[in-house]
Amino acid sequence: MKAWLLKDFGLDNLQLEEVATPQPKAGELLVKVGAVSLNFRDKAIVDGIYEPHLVPKPLIPVSDAAGTVVAIGDNVTRFKVGDRVNSHLYSRWLDGEPGPNEPDYCFGSPLPGGLAEYMIIHEDSAVGAPDNMSDIEAATLPIAALTAWYSLVDFGQIQTGQTVLVQGTGGVSIFAVQIATALGAKVIATSSSDQNLQAVKTLGAVAGINYRTTPNWADEVLKLTDGKGVDLLLDVAGGSGINQSVAATKASGRIAQIGFLTGQTVELNLMPLIFRQTTIRGIAVAPRSSFDRMNAFLNEHKIRPVIDQVYPFEKAREAYEHLARGAFGKVVIKIA
Repeated sequence: MKAWLLKDFGLDNLQLEEVATPQPKAGELLVKVGAVSLNFRDKAIVDGIYEPHLVPKPLIPVSDAAGTVVAIGDNVTRFKVGDRVNSHLYSRWLDGEPGPNEPDYCFGSPLPGGLAEYMIIHEDSAVGAPDNMSDIEAATLPIAALTAWYSLVDFGQIQTGQTVLVQGTGGVSIFAVQIATALGAKVIATSSSDQNLQAVKTLGAVAGINYRTTPNWADEVLKLTDGKGVDLLLDVAGGSGINQSVAATKASGRIAQIGFLTGQTVELNLMPLIFRQTTIRGIAVAPRSSFDRMNAFLNEHKIRPVIDQVYPFEKAREAYEHLARGAFGKVVIKIA
């Protein structure tokens, strides 16, 4: 089969080659990959800034895939040949709280990912792809949609009428706007682009703040919420901005710490955190059980992913470059 192999860190070291097609063992599915979508995690792995000690070389990268089961190993009962499935990043996290070593069993590093014509997924970790979505659409769900869902529902426990702040207009953030709006929440979005803020309002956001022209954006959030702050804030930026996130969140509010776009370390001002009694929870996607519940919700509310651009398999590097420039929604690579 054809597969992209990361031979060393750096995009120049991502090479398209011929490798042996894997064969499913007991309990495993062989999936013909239809499409994959890129997340910041995928770029960070290629750049060597995401747990580099866990990255095997060569590696077939990219965690988020959708495709069709073409062969099964012994004793498989959950799926059959012809079924369409999604990969699930944390392949052994099926329900409840995460175990201590979930990162050791992630697709796209250290396990082989989906940037290939075929991939192996254990039946326990696979998720049925939504019938009303193409592979291109379904490939956007495993990290971006599921992270937004888990942050809003499992952690945030968002109720109708509450307020959510979403940072940026990337994959997680766009899904968060769509899902939070469907839950009856009021969404405030931040971005450095007025054009993107206008676009995100068409998806349901009630207000937008340009953090370039309004660097003290937390003050604007307080104005928009009558001085209270938001009930839940999805922080995808990381870095020193976490202190503004605390300021923008209501007393006893919650922050879902999802990303690290502006830095993996931070000097946290403890007194505002203590006085506001803020809960900060690191969010690393979700268990498979949450994925199953989310797909039913997306179907019920007819939520479809926002895709910025689809690239052919041979132009995977260009897709990574697009992600690095920034995307409104998701960047997808069509495999088959």
